[in-house]
Amino acid sequence: MNIGELNWLAVVASALSAFVLGALWYGPLFGKAWQALSGLSDEDIQQGSPAKIYGGAFVLNLVAAFGMGMVMQLHPMPDLGSGLAVGSLIGLAFVATSFGINYLFALKPLRLYLIDAGYMVVLLAIVGTIIGAWR
Repeated sequence: MNIGELNWLAVVASALSAFVLGALWYGPLFGKAWQALSGLSDEDIQQGSPAKIYGGAFVLNLVAAFGMGMVMQLHPMPDLGSGLAVGSLIGLAFVATSFGINYLFALKPLRLYLIDAGYMVVLLAIVGTIIGAWR
């Protein structure tokens, strides 16, 4: 793996796409259900620091996109399909299972797990697709 061969535009575009997905996923698609299942009131949400939350989320999305870029360098012929496959596999096999273990022990509801793990699987599939296609 060579960091110099990484397509930084694809990494940034992937992080931005993850940010947009998050706005949709935790907004109109599942926002109210997620908020209720997380036990957060409107006042709790308003007390959060937008700069800290959104800035931190973007940095973490950038780290995930960077990691996907490094993983995709291991693929002999990266393309859209392989990016989708690798991103989906990482999302399902590593992230969703990790969330599942934590949510089981924390006694969190299945629906909350499906919202959060589903977001990460879709996010990583999109990031993988962008990175794979944009090599």
